[in-house]
Amino acid sequence: MSRRSWTLLTSAFLVMVFGLVGAFVPVPYVALGPGPTHDTLGTYEGREVVRIEGTETFPTGGHLNMTTVSVTDRLSVFNALGFWMSGNHALAPRELYFPPDKTEEQVERTNTRAFRSSQTAAETAALRQLDYPTKLVAGKVLSGSPADGVIAPGDELISARGESLSDPDSLVRALSDTEPGQTVTVEFRHEDEPPRRTEFELADHPDKPERGFLGVQPTLRPDVDFDIDIRLPDVGGPSAGLMFSLAVVDKLTPGELNGGKFVAGTGEISPTGQVGRIGGIGFKMIRAHQAGARYFLTPAGNCATAESQAPEGLRLVKVSTLRDAVEALEAIAAGETPPGC
Repeated sequence: MSRRSWTLLTSAFLVMVFGLVGAFVPVPYVALGPGPTHDTLGTYEGREVVRIEGTETFPTGGHLNMTTVSVTDRLSVFNALGFWMSGNHALAPRELYFPPDKTEEQVERTNTRAFRSSQTAAETAALRQLDYPTKLVAGKVLSGSPADGVIAPGDELISARGESLSDPDSLVRALSDTEPGQTVTVEFRHEDEPPRRTEFELADHPDKPERGFLGVQPTLRPDVDFDIDIRLPDVGGPSAGLMFSLAVVDKLTPGELNGGKFVAGTGEISPTGQVGRIGGIGFKMIRAHQAGARYFLTPAGNCATAESQAPEGLRLVKVSTLRDAVEALEAIAAGETPPGC
């Protein structure tokens, strides 16, 4: 065989090997991009995204869209290059989204729990905004703590050391001047049982050794006689909380909160209505703009990044709390200009 033939054969072989490597060998990256957006005032697969039963609700209009980031896994070399060159995606180390010490099922369960927690926080924040009653409950009881095995998650926390408890900070204040080994009395209620008063010997605080430690992480929950059910399959994480809260507020109050406009947004929300920053806001704004949104509710902590990435024609609205968001929507409905980033 001639040298030219050998050269051609070798080149063809190398091209074939490169093609196989590029097509089938995985890379340790995921592709991030614009994910689905859903109207929290609308329906998904024939069912209301936010359903309220047992009390009066009111018609809504326009859109209050939650936004997401897509995460594409199991990329080949060619896949990764394609996403990188698309202009609408970015590559990130896979271990940031799928930690090596966790299975994919564990990651999915973590995201699902975060989503469910955000739903509860969204409901609570919305009802507090509308002056409905709430109650303080044990959100989590730490294993091995003085409260472990006595107070259960979901138990209502009524008082500590004789001080009434109304919000998470009230429990912190009640225990702020305690010491390890000190005995305190906590009143709580399990489900529909009568209240119980129990004495606890406090342990060492893991972060502040000089302070007593009960081992209860308190959170607020609605205390109403009607049901709110938020359901959106295949969506995880906490960043839709703000938009779910606004949908609840809109459905429980007369009139169209957004004035019939197309509003989208994002933001993690606490039970007390604080709006926290989120990741991937650039991708979320792209999808919102593609869907037709004119306004985008932006957590204050994301404003600097959002300003530099916002698509032309999408007006950013800065929000730090649920109250900020409600007032901004009321301004939009009235034809006024809401606070921007």
